[in-house]
Order: sequence, then C-alpha cells, then structure tokens
Amino acid sequence: MTIRRLPETLVNRIAAGEVIERPAAAVKELVENAIDAGATRIDVTLGEAGRALIAVVDDGKGMTPDELSLAVERHATSKLPDDDLLAIRTLGFRGEALPSIGAVARLAIASRPRAATEAWSIAVEGGAKAEPVPASAPPGTRVEVRDLFYATPARLKFLKGERAEREACEDVVARLAMAHPEVAFSLTADGRAVLKLPAATGGGDEARLQRVSAVIGRDFFDNAVALDARRADPEGAVRLSGHAGLPTYNRATAQHQYLFVNGRPVRDKLLAGAVRGAYADFLARDRHPAVALFLELPTHMVDANVHPAKTEVRFRDPARIRGLIVASLKEALDRAGFRASTRVAVEALELARAHAAPPPQYAFPARGPAHGTAPGAALAERSVEYNAPVAARPAAPAFGASVPAPAAVGEAAPSGLPLGIARAQLHETYIVAQTADGIVIVDQHAAHERLVYERMKEALDAGGVKRQALLIPEIVELDEGAAAAIAAKADELAELGLVVEPFGPGAVAVRETPALLGELDVKGLLRDLADEIAEHGAALSLKERLADVCGTIACHGSVRAGRRLSGPEMDALLRQMEATPHSGQCNHGRPTYVELKLADIEKLFGRR
Repeated sequence: MTIRRLPETLVNRIAAGEVIERPAAAVKELVENAIDAGATRIDVTLGEAGRALIAVVDDGKGMTPDELSLAVERHATSKLPDDDLLAIRTLGFRGEALPSIGAVARLAIASRPRAATEAWSIAVEGGAKAEPVPASAPPGTRVEVRDLFYATPARLKFLKGERAEREACEDVVARLAMAHPEVAFSLTADGRAVLKLPAATGGGDEARLQRVSAVIGRDFFDNAVALDARRADPEGAVRLSGHAGLPTYNRATAQHQYLFVNGRPVRDKLLAGAVRGAYADFLARDRHPAVALFLELPTHMVDANVHPAKTEVRFRDPARIRGLIVASLKEALDRAGFRASTRVAVEALELARAHAAPPPQYAFPARGPAHGTAPGAALAERSVEYNAPVAARPAAPAFGASVPAPAAVGEAAPSGLPLGIARAQLHETYIVAQTADGIVIVDQHAAHERLVYERMKEALDAGGVKRQALLIPEIVELDEGAAAAIAAKADELAELGLVVEPFGPGAVAVRETPALLGELDVKGLLRDLADEIAEHGAALSLKERLADVCGTIACHGSVRAGRRLSGPEMDALLRQMEATPHSGQCNHGRPTYVELKLADIEKLFGRR
C-alpha cells in the first residue's frame, strides 16, 4: 500500500470532526463569531435541536464579498492581527469554524457591513464553495446551517436524543450570555421562545450580576455568597469574582458550575478540581456545588490554544491559580457563617404538605337556627376565632415534661440570637428552638459533628500535624519525574506530616507520616501524590485523607442521637453553632438545621 495525499474535501471533514461534534458545538462557534464581530444583539433559531436548522443573526460589523469568500476557507481569520497566539483577546482565532461547518452541512451566509448599501451571500455544501452573489439583508450577518452532518451521516448515529441536544444548545447560549451581558440574546427552538435576555444596563460587575441572575435565577443568589479576590503579580494582576453556592445548596452533577476565563466559558479540569478542593470539607463525594466564577488575568498568563473546541485552557502558573480559587472560595464560605440553604426549609414544607391530611368536611343543617342566622354562621364565627393569629390569643400552657426550662417558656426569643432559644428535645435527637419569627429544628449529632471537626482543623492549623517517625525509613521507587515532583514539594508535604527526602534517582525515602492516618500504605500514597502533583500541582489526596480522618474522629466524638440533653446544653450548642463557620451543614454536606418562618407555618395550617 502506497502513501497518498487525501482529497481536500475528506481532509476538511476529518478536521470538522474535531470542532463540530454535535449541534451545540456549531451553535457555540457561530455565536462566538457574532460576539467577536461586535454584535449588540444575537438571535439563535433551532430546528429539530439543530439537526435540521441552526440560524444565527447578529447586528455586528458584517463582511465584504472578499471577506465572505475568505471566511469559509480553512485557517482564515481576522482575529490575530499580530499573529501572536499568546495575546488572544477574542473568543475565536483558529479560522476553523465556518469551513468545518460547511464541510459537513449546507451552509449559507448573508452579510452586510454597517456602512455598505448592499449585502452579499455565499453558500457551501459538503465542502463545495460557491461564489458570492448579491443579496438583500440588513447590516450584520445571518448564518444558516441546514441538514447538519448530511455529508457525514455516520455522525448522526452518535448524537443523543432531540431533547438532550436541544438542552446542550441552550446551555451553550446561556453560558456565553452570562459572560457577555452587554449583548442581547434570544433563543427559539421549533417556534418556541426558550431564552430572551435584553442587554444588561449599567456596566461592569453590576451588568454581569443582572445577567447571571437572569440566567441562573434568584434562587441561586439567595443561597450563595459573593467573592471578589485580587492578587498582584509582577506579570500582571489576577482577579477572581462571582458567587459561590452554600454547601447545602448542592447538586447531583457539576452542570451548575459556570466557570469563565477572560470572558470565555470553559470546562477546565484545573478549575473544576480547585472548586472540588475548596468544598471538600463540606460535601459528600457524589455531590457538587453550584458556582459562577469569573477569572480575569493577562493573556500571556493563559493559553487558550490547547484544544480545537477552545473549552480548555492552560495556565502558566497553575498552582498559583488553583491556590487563589481555593483560598477565595473558602474565605467566602467562612463569611457565610452558619447559614444553610433556603431550599432546606422549602423542601421541608413541600414534604409536610404532601403528607398533610385533607381539610375536614362539615355537614351543615338544612335550616338555620331559630334566630334566623344563615346555616353554619355560628360555626363560621368559631372558625374565625380559632384561626385568629397566635398573638391575638393567650399562650397555651406548655407541657412541662417536654420543655427543658419551664421558667423561660413565656420569654420571647431575642432577635440577636439567629438560632433562637431551645424549647424542647424530640426523640433525644432533634432540638426545637424558638426564634424571633419562627422555629428552628436542629439535628444535634450533625451539628456537634461539625463543631468538633472545625475545632480539630483549628488545632491542626495552630499546632501542625503530629508526625509518627518510622523505625525504618520506607523507600519508595518511582519514575524519575515523579520522584523529582515529590522532592520539589517536600516542604509542603512536611507541613501535612509527611517527611520525605530524595533517595537517589527515581526513589524517595519516607521518614515520618501523619500520626492521624495510623497504619498507612506509604507506597500507594506516594504514587497518588505524584500523579496529583503532576496534574494539579498540589498534593490533594493527603489533605483529603487527613480531612477524612478528622471527619471520622469528629463523627465518633460528637453528641450521639438518642442522648437526652438539658436546656443549658441545648442552648450552648445553638450558641456555638452561631459562632462557628460552616455549622449550617455537617461534614457530609447535609443540613444541620431547618428553619421555618412563622408565615410558612401559618400557610401550612391554612392561616394565610
């Protein structure tokens, strides 16, 4: 078999497979082109989730006939004026999107520069390009993609269902809209308006906040904390801003993590790993936080040219970027204090309503009383009296057996105590407290577990991790690169209680291990650490193992469910929760308390 040059059309289709693997990828490339063209409004239309039709209309600067002809050629772009791949300031720059789409679909482009009096159009079908012809169109550009993958029908078999593909397209548009609030967006799918976002008013952070709120919804902001961290650097300032969801406001997947680098939506392993590391103390491994984070840094400190789809980036100093994200998220979560998600109360009320008994049915007599009042009037009057607000009636006597401090029952809960005053303990597991405007139900074991865990972390930070010296040093053989990476992080590992030193080429000697970990598979730990240092620039597994041990100790050393507590003990637990960060959730991400406002309770009983 001899070597031969592949036909140009086949080369283009092979290349298109790297850029356009599904309808959402085509939508992403076309919308990015519109944003780069300076559009102030972008309208996207889908037919059959993008299989039959993708139309993107913008009011950008438009293209001349010569530019139209070049736009559908491979590696032709207007976005690298200095041919410098380290100074990328646009979303697109590779010059592959339009020719890749034209290689696998029927592509038609009509464009008119803002100052021109006439428009021009061009068509590409399966890689065959026609000449530009005059057309009628407003200033801007309209791109239509029909019969996607008709030239490569095998690709259609790998697409998901119509609903999944449509949702992927919606997600792409939503993420780009969040990053560019100055642009108005609309998305229509099969004649139904899916997304309609006017351009945000104002500018800067205020405009972005409006857009993110419009896309994600107010529920996210009610359960998130803001962050804005800046770090100076000789090469340029780095800024991280956005919102971090409370740990109890978690999700089953990472789909609700919106990460942006210099206005570019990304799905980067380093950033996702940093988010996971920041929430490691608060969430179970199968739960994921919701965040919207915007990272801004000089272009020479980040490389966007690592993947044809441009969804991944590489940083010049990844450890520094990861450290900024982890530290900023932890600081923001610390400021949240003992807050828990409002969804906890909503879900509790929904559950209560689902199990509530149906309203009683009253049978009224056929005739009214002798005094001539209407049937059931007396019962209605009694009903009004019964349903009067609680404050309008004298307080009912309390059950002495269920109230730990009878003398304090009549006292109102001070407004300065967010978790209120303990009133009772139910089933030796749950504390019921009265607040100024509702009640709080606390899981005593989960709450105390978090308190113990936070105290242990403070002790570790203050006194360091206690070490256990090995009688005979453990020699671990690794490849030379992994051994060098471990040796370079020796100081950081020593702070975590693991003392290592080089032992010739391709080996390290382990002299001390963290006492908390007890008997340890040292070789397995070192190999895991080497892999993580190579990928993330940090020793995550050792920190996570220490956190797991602290969590286990905290769990076993906490107040157990089934233990009866006195009134002062319950109040002391509430006060400690108010003073301890992260006490709104246990070490596994579950809420430690549920708060019900008086208005919610009255709705539950039909008083409102």
